[in-house]
Amino acid sequence: MRVIIAGVGNVGFHLAKLLCQEGQDIVLIDRAADKLKQASNTIDAATIKGTSTSYGVLEEAGVADADLLIAVTSSEEANIATAIIAKHLGAKRTIARISNTEFLYQKDKLNLKHLGIDDVISPESLAAREIKRLLKEVAVTDSFEFEKGLLQLIGVNIDSKSPLKGKSMLEVAKINPDQSFMTVAILRDNETIIPYGDTCFEENDHAYFVAQPDGVEKLLFLTGKKKEGVKSVMILGGSRVGFHAAKLLSARYNVKLIERDSQKCFELADQLPDAMVINGDGRNVDLLEEESINEMDAFIAVTGDSETNIISCLVAKKMGVKKTIAMVENMDYIHLSQSIGVDTMINKKLIAANFIFRHIRQGEIVSIASIHGVDAEILEFEVQETSKITRQELRNLDFPKSAIIGGVIRDGKGLTTPGDFKFQPKDRVVVLSKLECIKKVEDYFI
Repeated sequence: MRVIIAGVGNVGFHLAKLLCQEGQDIVLIDRAADKLKQASNTIDAATIKGTSTSYGVLEEAGVADADLLIAVTSSEEANIATAIIAKHLGAKRTIARISNTEFLYQKDKLNLKHLGIDDVISPESLAAREIKRLLKEVAVTDSFEFEKGLLQLIGVNIDSKSPLKGKSMLEVAKINPDQSFMTVAILRDNETIIPYGDTCFEENDHAYFVAQPDGVEKLLFLTGKKKEGVKSVMILGGSRVGFHAAKLLSARYNVKLIERDSQKCFELADQLPDAMVINGDGRNVDLLEEESINEMDAFIAVTGDSETNIISCLVAKKMGVKKTIAMVENMDYIHLSQSIGVDTMINKKLIAANFIFRHIRQGEIVSIASIHGVDAEILEFEVQETSKITRQELRNLDFPKSAIIGGVIRDGKGLTTPGDFKFQPKDRVVVLSKLECIKKVEDYFI
């Protein structure tokens, strides 16, 4: 594919990195020469300095032959204009990043495709959806469901009291004879480890498992966690992410939103009839105590300041809140969550880049998801009649070492995959793969 990316901020750069690892033909456009230089030093992509709304710049980028143009500059107006112009100049498909969610909710009524914009994405709205997903279960840091829960991927912290601490994968297999769950990844000191038989769990590991429905409770018991739901949520910050999160969550949970700006509070109160909006400084511990933070199941900090978000989450944790989520601008902070005490850190730009990447994937992939801080993707494939993976038992397949099969959905049932497992056509296979070997993994399912 020939892909043109307008805007080399965090979204554009991360997206270009993901696409370059797939061998796509990438052209980057930005007005800032330093951003383009940094990008060209890191990834194999052509760069053009200039504004993406310029006919000359788009022509130089080869827009007439582009399979896809992605406009992710910091200007919503520039993104919309770039997508429209590019479509009229021959780009097969266009995606524009927007902040005004009216475009998102009214895209059919506005007939954006007729204008030349095939898809719009909002990092703020995507971040709110991610927060909603992360709140499904207090005891786990991350959770994905496959086929409405027939298989589930969950993340758990291994602390000093965890019964799994010090045990190898082989030892865990002995206390899990029915293999109702399987370890697929361990995040340790910012390194993503694909575990094998002699790999041992260590204190402060962030472990990820694929489990059958009956394996989830067993796994939580073995990791020393209790299954608990969320009822009450406190949100710090009336930003766009805070607003969207409150709107989504207030339909299901009791939500309190704290915002410093009094004028913004009045606006939010009008727009969020099912949430309680409080005017005050969320960094004030007395205010948090007055608002019964100790009775909250979850605390979500989404102000515009990363450090405020992290510190307020640590305060909330100390005051008894079971689940904390902090939004951060610096992507490097995401790896810190497991070591400093915040359950999950999210970056809206990283979420947006990953969403676009998943949106444009080709091949036999049914779904694809990212885990915060883990340098790997969760992939779901459907096995074909001709797929290489059906030829031998799993142990004899020479499957890439940087990937691991976590489970299979067959005939409406979730199954884990021991070494003698034989795959069949129509199986839905859940794989965790490091980015560099996704292509090799795909070859097994063609």
